[in-house]
Parts: sequence; C-alpha cells; structure tokens
Amino acid sequence: MKKNIGIEVRNVPKKKCEDKHCPFHGSIVVRGRTFNGKVVKANMQKTVTIEWPRLMYLRKYERYEKRRSRIKAHKPDCIDINVGDEVMVMESRPISKTKNFVIVEAIKR
Repeated sequence: MKKNIGIEVRNVPKKKCEDKHCPFHGSIVVRGRTFNGKVVKANMQKTVTIEWPRLMYLRKYERYEKRRSRIKAHKPDCIDINVGDEVMVMESRPISKTKNFVIVEAIKR
C-alpha cells in the first residue's frame, strides 16, 4: 500500500520495497525543503550524491559566478536511479551523519 507523502508525485514507484527509510513504503516522513538536481555519484550503498548549479553575485566585480550545491540523499530500493538522472529530493529527519534528504521521484533519465 502506497501512502500519501504530502506532495504531488508524478512517477509513483510501482515496485514494493521493505526499506524503512522509503517515503512511500516505510515509516519516514518527508517535510521541509525540496530540490531538483542531477545524480553525480551512486557508488555508496543506498546513498547518492546530488548536485545543482546556482549563481552567486559578486558585488566587487558586478558579475555572477557559478557555484554548485551538493547533498547526499537516501535512495529507496523501489526507485531505480543511475548517474546522470534528474531527481527530486525532499528533506527528512537525519538518516545518518550526512544524509538528511530522501529521493522522492526520478524526473528525467
């Protein structure tokens, strides 16, 4: 049984998983900030690194510089993600020392 996680998700996972940190099948609650980014690393167990670009204004030079933000997010078993995929993540309670986000859906593959 899939539960309502509080936001509209277009690609609800069809696979069933036993992951307790899955927002659809487990007991974790998602709340707070939401980000869209690209998966740049997927070599850890149930963890992916997500990055997105942003612009920072430099007043001295009156120009913008490119920067990037990176976070680690939990990857549930029911969502298939590879490096290069565009994903949407939501904030949750801390899952580990560095993970505070959970993947909610894969936007582009």
